[in-house]
Amino acid sequence: MKKRFLLPLLVNSLLVGGCSTVATDDGEITEQSLLHERRTRDAIIIDKRIETEAYDELNADDELLNQCHFTVTAYNGAVLVTGETPNEELRKKIITTVQVIPGVKLIHNNLMIADPSDAGSRANDVLITDTIRIALSQIRTIPDFDPSMVKIITENGVVYLMGLVHRDEGSVVINLTRLQPGVKQIVTVFEYID
Repeated sequence: MKKRFLLPLLVNSLLVGGCSTVATDDGEITEQSLLHERRTRDAIIIDKRIETEAYDELNADDELLNQCHFTVTAYNGAVLVTGETPNEELRKKIITTVQVIPGVKLIHNNLMIADPSDAGSRANDVLITDTIRIALSQIRTIPDFDPSMVKIITENGVVYLMGLVHRDEGSVVINLTRLQPGVKQIVTVFEYID
């Protein structure tokens, strides 16, 4: 009789624990999503807030919205800003706006002075990113490696890699990325944990 009672109780406690969530501006963080995450729950929430606030501020500026293309990606307080601006003044305006957001520890300014990329170029970037994600999901040589630990951002064929990784993981990710079609350059923005 005790065994019949304990098994459902154990299963129920595991299910309840696996379903707890924290609401954020960009959705929810579940215990399941934290299994392969190296950032703390608080770091993830701060990163999501940084990105949300950056886009809110930048998109509220008609000059930036109409003349520039930008992507803001936060990972463990480090912020990668990519895209194109027509001049140095607008480039500085974007970076200055992002710098003052609470939680920003470091900015990687990779904005190019150029006309905004077109839809065809952006679609190609999405294809490159997807191809890299698929390649990373095939990694079997590193124990406990999960491709979701690496953020991949692609702009005009330049691939930016972010995440908290061990050096051997970073090397494998870089080498696999290098082999993918369409990759012009790789910029690593890894935070190494060893």
